This record gives sequence, C-alpha cells and structure tokens, in this order.
Amino acid sequence: MMEASMYEAAEVTFRAMLMSDVPVIVMIEQEAFTTPWSAEAFTNELSHNHFARYMVMEDATGIIGYGGMWTIIDEAHVTNIAVRQDRRGRGLGERLLRRMKEQAAEYGMHRMTLEVRVSNERAQRLYERLGFEPAGIRPGYYSDNNEDALIMWVELSKSGREFSDNEYI
Repeated sequence: MMEASMYEAAEVTFRAMLMSDVPVIVMIEQEAFTTPWSAEAFTNELSHNHFARYMVMEDATGIIGYGGMWTIIDEAHVTNIAVRQDRRGRGLGERLLRRMKEQAAEYGMHRMTLEVRVSNERAQRLYERLGFEPAGIRPGYYSDNNEDALIMWVELSKSGREFSDNEYI
C-alpha cells in the first residue's frame, strides 16, 4: 500500500461539514452508493437534526471524504461514510472512521454502531480492524436490492483504553 504514504497526518484535515459543502458531498455520495442521499437530505441533517454530527476530510485539493453520525444519549450511529472514488485504497476511509470514533468519544459516547451490506466484505474487514464486531442482521435493509445489513458495534476508548462495563461515566 505504497500510495497510503502520500497522505501523512499533516496533509489531511478534518472539520465540521458546512452547508456550502453539500454539492461536493452529494457528488461523493453518488460515486459511493447505489441509493445515494440527496442534497435535501444532507441539508435537513445539517439544519434540523440536533443529533447529527457530520465532518469532512480535506487535503490540498479540497474535500476528499465525509462521515456522519447521530449521537443519541451515549451511543453514536454512523449514518454514512465515504471517500472520493479516485482516493480509495489509500487508508483514508480508515483515518476518517478513526477520527469519527475519536469525535464520538469526545461527545461522551460510549459505543458506536453502523450497518453494512452483508456482501461488502471489504468494508467489514475495515470495521473489524477498528474494533467493530458483528451483532446481528437487519433483513432487507437496503431498498435497492433488499439486501440484508450486518449490524456492527464497537466500544469507544476512554483515554486510549477500551471501556469496560464498570467504567461508564
């Protein structure tokens, strides 16, 4: 994975998603998903959903990825995460999800969950590398082909350590 070295820590930054980012986000969404969210969906998330937390990942060329989650009580639910098609395979998705996990912990979340297509083994391997574990199936979750979703969960770290059941604050 030699290309991954092109993206040193100082070369990629993360920030909150802005309304002005939505056109670029929709473009990435359309590259990444068979049933992409609309501009209106992102606009509603940013303006009306007080549980929503969205970030973008940028390099010198602009936005190269984004991720979103809902933070409810002490759990974070990943709504979407994607990297521009021409930047995939360089470890950027992993960096983005690591930052999302850190941010969720900063917000006081103890656990994080997501759904992934049962056929998307590449994404499942990434999530497993980051500590996510399978926890169930949502039958017929994806509307484009009625594919099942694998539900995955991870305990978020506290000061670099994983939470144990008696360490919740």
